[in-house]
Amino acid sequence: MLATRSILKTVAQNPSSRTIGFKNVAAAPMGVRHFNASPVSKAQSPDAESEILRQQRKFRPVSPHLQIYQPQMTWIMSSLHRITGAAVGGAFYLAAMGYLAAPSLGVTIDTASMVSTVAAAPVAAKVLAKTAVAAPFVYHCLNGIRHLAWDVTKCVNIKDVYKTGYAVIGGTVVGTLYLASL
Repeated sequence: MLATRSILKTVAQNPSSRTIGFKNVAAAPMGVRHFNASPVSKAQSPDAESEILRQQRKFRPVSPHLQIYQPQMTWIMSSLHRITGAAVGGAFYLAAMGYLAAPSLGVTIDTASMVSTVAAAPVAAKVLAKTAVAAPFVYHCLNGIRHLAWDVTKCVNIKDVYKTGYAVIGGTVVGTLYLASL
């Protein structure tokens, strides 16, 4: 279509160009309205084809990202639930592997050594460490209960989803403060 328009535009601007390329001027089409041009097929190496694809990909639109969406409680809490689950589970497995590997590394992990290490730490460090451990644990537990309620189709309308979301956030704050104060 682009080639057709280009040729028609050229012919319209310069009527004598209709005869260009024809040895016999009488054989030149005089009232040509349509011109079918097919691209010349060239065999290309796979590297050249890959380069063409790379060049074309530069001009493709980028897929949507989270930055274009308005932050909503539902997807933020869902993301945090996954993140805290991975963090709590990963910390549990790392602690278990550390406890199992400690004797072979020559490190003593017994109750007396852990109590003396924690007792020597400043109060601010203790509270910060307890908060860092308690917050993801409490959030994941409370949000897990929320998900279990959804599994039995309770509180699934949007009003209740937001209500239970705020309850989980409030419960997380209260539970974290309680566990950090112990």
